[in-house]
Amino acid sequence: MNWINNYVRPRINSIFSRRETPDNLWTKCDECGTMLFHREVSDNLNVCTGCGHHMHIAARDRLTALFDGGIFVPVEVPKPPTDPLQFRDQKRYPDRLKAAQKQTGEEEAMLVATGEIGRTPIVAACQDFSFMGGSMGMYVGNAIIAAAEEAVKLHRPLILFSAAGGARMQEGILSLMQMPRTTVALQMLKEAGLPYIVVLTHPTTGGVTASYAMLGDVQIAEPNALICFAGPRVIEQTIREKLPEGFQRAEYLLDHGMLDRVTPRTEMRDELINITRMLLGLPPAVRGDLPAPEEGGDLDHALSEAENTADNAK
Repeated sequence: MNWINNYVRPRINSIFSRRETPDNLWTKCDECGTMLFHREVSDNLNVCTGCGHHMHIAARDRLTALFDGGIFVPVEVPKPPTDPLQFRDQKRYPDRLKAAQKQTGEEEAMLVATGEIGRTPIVAACQDFSFMGGSMGMYVGNAIIAAAEEAVKLHRPLILFSAAGGARMQEGILSLMQMPRTTVALQMLKEAGLPYIVVLTHPTTGGVTASYAMLGDVQIAEPNALICFAGPRVIEQTIREKLPEGFQRAEYLLDHGMLDRVTPRTEMRDELINITRMLLGLPPAVRGDLPAPEEGGDLDHALSEAENTADNAK
């Protein structure tokens, strides 16, 4: 028996040929604890295939899944002053922004884009909770105003995905001023007779809920999303009473008339296509790959009819 050939050499080869397993191959569901293969989770839009729990999804990934072929054109958003209040807590505000930008790869907490869903042109705005909790600062206010102006300019519906912990404390009163600013911007859509659809995702809280997130013509939510102004723990401590089971969750709010629909993420695209075309007075979308609508087609006719109706109402 050759000890070197039979034992030492195979042992050395196994050590040097050993490959490290990447850390991101598996994801654990926060709800049921099931270990899920990352590709399986990604294909299912970050929804657990075992229990249906909706995990966090990045704003850019959400828009990619929403638009036809994942193709969309970003809308430029005016940049506000970086640190208007010279705010500092444990870190300087600009340092926090840089850290969030590095972590998420995004410039700020909201993306605005144009594109088509089911061959229906729309404008979409999407908040990213992973960017400083999706907090509403001046940039988010500017983004919603830019989205509303783009929708009016192109005569398209606006679909907004909300996900936020509320106002951004580092911008103080300037952050709270975005509540009336965004409300006035959305009034432009109403005057133009254009649909405004809101999809509330987990969590949507604070000043965001008290402004643009609850002003939609149609309010849709993802399952079990927390939607509130003050959180349940704060309310319990204030009134010193136990709250009902599932209080401030999407299903509870649907039962009590605050929402129109609760729709799983995997069905959201089809739902939005149907609702958008219904509000525009268009026929149902046809399945399959269709050519892009021509200028002066059904969509332009429906939008011009909506504008005439709005003008007559004035």
